[in-house]
Amino acid sequence: MGSKRSKSDSPDPDEPNRVGSDFPDEVLEQVLGMVKSRKDRSSVSLVCKDWYDAERWSRRQVFIGNCYSASPEIVTRRFRSIRSVTLKGKPRFSDFNLVPPNWGSDVQPWLEVFASEYPLLEELRLKRMTVTDESLEFLAVSFPGFKALSLLSCDGFSTDGLAAIATHCKNLTELDIQENAIDDRSGGWLSCFPETFTSLEILNFASLNSDVNFDALEKLVRRCKSFKVLKVNKNVTLEQLQRLLTHAPQLLELGTGSFMQELTACQNSQLERAFSNCNNLHTLSGLWEATALYLPALYPACTNLTFLNLSYSALQSWELAKLLAHCPRIRRLWVLDTVEDKGLEAVGSNCPLIEELRVFPSDPYGDDIIHGVTESGFVAVSYGCRRLRYVLYFCRQMTNAAVATVVKNCPDFTHFRLCIMNPGQPDHISNEPMDEGFGAVVKTCTKLQRLAVSGLLTDRTFEYIGEYAKNLETLSVAFAGKSDWGMQCVLNGCPKLKKLEIRDCPFGNAALLSGFEKYESMRSLWMSACNVTMNACRLLASEMPRLNVEVMKDDGNDDDQADKVYVYRSVAGSRRDAPPFVLTF
Repeated sequence: MGSKRSKSDSPDPDEPNRVGSDFPDEVLEQVLGMVKSRKDRSSVSLVCKDWYDAERWSRRQVFIGNCYSASPEIVTRRFRSIRSVTLKGKPRFSDFNLVPPNWGSDVQPWLEVFASEYPLLEELRLKRMTVTDESLEFLAVSFPGFKALSLLSCDGFSTDGLAAIATHCKNLTELDIQENAIDDRSGGWLSCFPETFTSLEILNFASLNSDVNFDALEKLVRRCKSFKVLKVNKNVTLEQLQRLLTHAPQLLELGTGSFMQELTACQNSQLERAFSNCNNLHTLSGLWEATALYLPALYPACTNLTFLNLSYSALQSWELAKLLAHCPRIRRLWVLDTVEDKGLEAVGSNCPLIEELRVFPSDPYGDDIIHGVTESGFVAVSYGCRRLRYVLYFCRQMTNAAVATVVKNCPDFTHFRLCIMNPGQPDHISNEPMDEGFGAVVKTCTKLQRLAVSGLLTDRTFEYIGEYAKNLETLSVAFAGKSDWGMQCVLNGCPKLKKLEIRDCPFGNAALLSGFEKYESMRSLWMSACNVTMNACRLLASEMPRLNVEVMKDDGNDDDQADKVYVYRSVAGSRRDAPPFVLTF
């Protein structure tokens, strides 16, 4: 049940003006409390005013996909009883250093409003936000019942901020630190958890680089009897890992440290015995510098694995094949391209249940295609893994025929992200554009929601996308296309499109301005290194006042050129914290 609401509560501008419901408020709130899907709850709120009110008072979780799409005041005015907040900041292309430093997305203004309006906040999940040590300390002391903090691809803080969380959050159950630009000063923050602290269930500090205060970590793991997830960094040795597993055999997810250590026969036996006691393990990651010498110690714990993340392990094909032979239930697999096509053949032979495959480049800036994966490995996987739904595949060569074969074998793809790393690379056998390959994807995979295209592409690819990709929600394009017509086809033909990400493409003003009827139903548009002018951005902003149109200017470029364009819908108006290099319209 939500807090008691008053008739004098401020009306929300998005509140529906419809006939009410005959159900009592208490019944509606009880029923809606069982609806968990964000999309379903949003749909429910549009039925009538009573349902809108019941939904806003019964909601406990809120997801904000863009921190500038709303203000904290708007969010807290609408939703009064929130316990968990997920908040995203910078555009995704910030992961590729395309968003300048100090762009924005500071979490502090949100925390200050939450402290007064959501004193019972328990969970905060941040992605691509700027988070300072002061913000983390403010968070730690402002919410007495705070339980879960997740920071993914955030920046601005150090291990001092983590020390504040460890010191003050007495009820913490989750601390998940992933892929952040963190000032990693020391591993001493682990010693800041009080000696009486026993509630932690999830701890992930795999992306930190400093040495670990292992005594503090071991005591923490020993005290917290409900540990489910433990992911340590590469400085934790195999001998130390064995001691941790002895204290927490109940783990469901494990991220190991480095495998580069010489073990005695006795130590190796103890490590294997520790893994054999982890009967509930379903996720395994880490495995830095893993080699064939100690991989067999993992085999006893592999039987029930459903997710194996080897993206930090430069395994050879034969090493992967031996490991996968012990993993009959794998559904998600991440590997480096060091496994080569032979390793992917082993995936096809050993992993019939696999639904997600990600193949990352071990050397994304190298030119050597002798070591890596090709179309042959992709096809081999598709023959053996007919349940594939999600693929991210980095390679340096591909053919249209191979892509067509893959989607023929696996027609149920919802996410298809093919990244041919050499810009403008054609079909390496026929030397033709990759149009027909991606055409086969959108024609065959009718459930497709996310697509990333690459290689030499003409407007024909985008004609196919506009004609056939009717369920597409996210499209990423790089170094592709011939004219504005390609982008126009996508904007006019994909009714469910939410995010469009474009870089280094020939699309210009006509393409940008063709989306008038589309942008308000989308979450965002990103265009960088395209042929868009400042005047076109001004025109878009004047015609679409509910959109925020931002241009990031690069030093020394033409004043009339819009270097990086970011368009998104917002109920909060233009942001007030834009730095000088961000022009808002």
